[in-house]
Amino acid sequence: MMDQAESLRNLLQTTKSRKTKTIAVISGKGGVGKSNFSLNFSLSLANKGYKILLFDMDIGMGNIDILMGVSSKYSFTHLFEDQRSLREIITDVPNQVSFISGGTGLSSLFKLDDEKFQSFVNQLSGILPDYDFVIFDMGAGISKETLHFLLTVDELFVITTPEPTSITDAYSVMKHICLANNDIPFFVIANKTIDFREGTATLERIDQVSRRFLSKEIVKLGTLPDDRNVIQAVKRQIPFVQYAPSTAASKSMEGIASNYLTFMKNGKLIENQAGFIKKFRQLLSKR
Repeated sequence: MMDQAESLRNLLQTTKSRKTKTIAVISGKGGVGKSNFSLNFSLSLANKGYKILLFDMDIGMGNIDILMGVSSKYSFTHLFEDQRSLREIITDVPNQVSFISGGTGLSSLFKLDDEKFQSFVNQLSGILPDYDFVIFDMGAGISKETLHFLLTVDELFVITTPEPTSITDAYSVMKHICLANNDIPFFVIANKTIDFREGTATLERIDQVSRRFLSKEIVKLGTLPDDRNVIQAVKRQIPFVQYAPSTAASKSMEGIASNYLTFMKNGKLIENQAGFIKKFRQLLSKR
């Protein structure tokens, strides 16, 4: 009789899904606007007709539902503590993105026994075909547990600001990931910039350091200005692309989403040999 690990490996090998893109949004430290980016980028893609599932993976400090002004019945925690199904904990908001509220789920994910972990992966493989993009808003920094998870996604979005400490922290995170896998694509966004020139200089600086010390070229996806409307949108618990669609930040976010889709449609994105679910099989071997 096959053990649980072998059964799960077979499940992952045979799982078929449409080409759902998986993206993890990361940062070197907190306070750079990572969650705000994740939400508004997701909405920008949704506005273009794509179906999005946004996972709030900020351990114990999830705030996607707060930024949206939406009360979610369940969080990631309920998946493991209350034995809710993955579909049950998804919150669907009309004309917006579907999301899973944050909690302590990610830390619990890697401490599950084989049977519960198999159930999670089985459910995850079942919902992936329902979405064009699955976006994981990660907590700041990287732990041993989250590193393995990050290596399973298709692309990594790195959020930084022009502050020297933020740039250094972003580079440190990229270096940590590259030591484990130098093939995964990095898309870097400069947030809270004074103007376009400062944002471009920030991206160039990270690109030069990455090329020199990591032998890796990044994708300079775009810049976002330090827009007061963003602060007002957060206070009102309305995503800024909806609160002030004509403001500078919203237009820049629209440009970033368009840039990303252009890269994808032109085939310029690096395609990983193994898909997200298949990479979970490799993750199992590290448990």
